[in-house]
Amino acid sequence: MITLALSKGRIFDETLPLLRAAGIEVLEDPEKSRKLILATSQPGVRVVLVRATDVPTYVEHGGADLGVTGKDTLIEHGGQGLYQPLDLNISRCRVSVAVRADFDYASAVRQGSRLKVATKYTSIAREFFAGKGVHVDLIKLYGSMELAPLTGLADAIVDLVSTGNTLKANHLVEVERIMDISARLVVNQASLKLKQAAIRPIIDAFAQAIEKPAVQP
Repeated sequence: MITLALSKGRIFDETLPLLRAAGIEVLEDPEKSRKLILATSQPGVRVVLVRATDVPTYVEHGGADLGVTGKDTLIEHGGQGLYQPLDLNISRCRVSVAVRADFDYASAVRQGSRLKVATKYTSIAREFFAGKGVHVDLIKLYGSMELAPLTGLADAIVDLVSTGNTLKANHLVEVERIMDISARLVVNQASLKLKQAAIRPIIDAFAQAIEKPAVQP
């Protein structure tokens, strides 16, 4: 049995075409089912639904043979013990610094001010600001990041940005782009050795699917 770990939402939806390219159809819609293990059209392949931040842990420790997870999650997790064969070029976004529209971020950085930064991406934020020589106090949050500057909890946030519409709706502005993010295929190294005959065709099918240009409607 080959187990693929996915998280609900954008990554799940954008992984489906890649699975189809490998001849695998997920038989149930996770939004309409309460099941956490979904059967596929291949009797020897199943999908397990886990939190996005847990995908690397499941794959690393053998709870899943493969998984799809964002580069941001891999950086925060550390990625140790994981084979990362493919950048799938899906779920694309960026990690950025954002502040209140009335906060002079450039001036604060220039003057060497110590900034309070709210984020769930503490490793990414720490490395970024250290590289700039900016002193920060990191405040770990898990959601509703935009509230932190609005309530005075933080001067800035480091968060994922896609369209930027959420920032605008909360009167925040993106002031620095830290890195571009996309989803990666990760594989348990022991599984790759022990189940190579089953796993390698999936990796190869994914690779071929992401190389093909998108068909215009």
